[in-house]
Amino acid sequence: MINKQRLIRLIRQLVAVNSENPPGDERAVAAFVAGRLRQAGLKPEILTYVPRRDNVMAVLKGREKKYSVLLSPHLDTVPAGSGWARGPFSGKLEAGRIYGRGATDCKGNLAVALEVLHSLKEDGVSLNGDWIFLATADEETGSVKGLVPWLEKSRVRPDYALILDADAFNIVTAQKGLIHFKIEVPGRKAHGAYPHRGVNAIDRAVTLIAALKQMEFVSRPHALLAPPTVNIGTIRGGDKVNMVADWCAFEVDLRFLPGMNAAKILAAIKRRFRRTGIPFRLTVNDIQQPYEISCHHPLVRGLKAAAKGIAVSRVTGSEGATVITFFKRKSIPAVATGWGTSGCAHATDEFVRAVDLERGARVLERFIRIFDAGFSPGRGR
Repeated sequence: MINKQRLIRLIRQLVAVNSENPPGDERAVAAFVAGRLRQAGLKPEILTYVPRRDNVMAVLKGREKKYSVLLSPHLDTVPAGSGWARGPFSGKLEAGRIYGRGATDCKGNLAVALEVLHSLKEDGVSLNGDWIFLATADEETGSVKGLVPWLEKSRVRPDYALILDADAFNIVTAQKGLIHFKIEVPGRKAHGAYPHRGVNAIDRAVTLIAALKQMEFVSRPHALLAPPTVNIGTIRGGDKVNMVADWCAFEVDLRFLPGMNAAKILAAIKRRFRRTGIPFRLTVNDIQQPYEISCHHPLVRGLKAAAKGIAVSRVTGSEGATVITFFKRKSIPAVATGWGTSGCAHATDEFVRAVDLERGARVLERFIRIFDAGFSPGRGR
């Protein structure tokens, strides 16, 4: 049975452990989580792919191995920053809210997972499959020191994945892909008083940006996602105000829909830029593919059923990148859910509602029982 007081105490303790990323050092929070897993009767393992970037894994073993499901929140948070009315690591409980960096993203979800595992062990629940708990490092800066190497190197391969990194009881079944790329534009130096004697790379970059913004990317409307977007995230150029800039570089964040092709998008951009006659160099820094899973998948049906009578749960899409895209590469069905407070992630005075954590724990525990029942003797998927 879910122990509300234990759960609230746990989230407050987790918030008090600084795991800001950057700079990135999850050792203290990983050690704390491992201790709680041991208290629950599990056998945690610390997995370290990069020094100081610890991940924690434990397995709630089933009596049979009919299936395996990964439950994965993350350990790190974004930096706290300044301007807090309450200490970012205070874990203060006030008017039913727990305040602190990571309360919503993602230590509330982490606390829920730990409480549910503890509850299942206490109740002596016997399941038909394995539930793999993995609390990861480095989610806030790309997961390259956590989930990504785990998927490549771990001896454990789940059949399904439930990522605990969302809020408001949402079930995330689709997300946009992203392309991060850099455009470098050359020019020719001259004195700023005689700009006609040079070629201004910043002016050239502005022309390319305008051309990019005018492009229409062909895509089919998506029920859960907005159309593709383009954002110019950075721009730098020139050496001094009284010189004609002979260099400029800008970086682009482009989000695209399932069904679109990253290579074709980049090819179209290059063609459009070439028509301007401006020389440029395009460097791709990152590509993450879009992702979607059927709203009728057992993971989704199980989560919706588990929430009935406890909370309102909606199937949604994510405009931003989440780690569910990494499971596409391994052909592992994945969805994301969570119980944080909408609009609080990464915010000053971040908080999570205690009542939502309790409800989230009840939903997750019920989901595990519902999902497991589909694999009971004589049944299977």
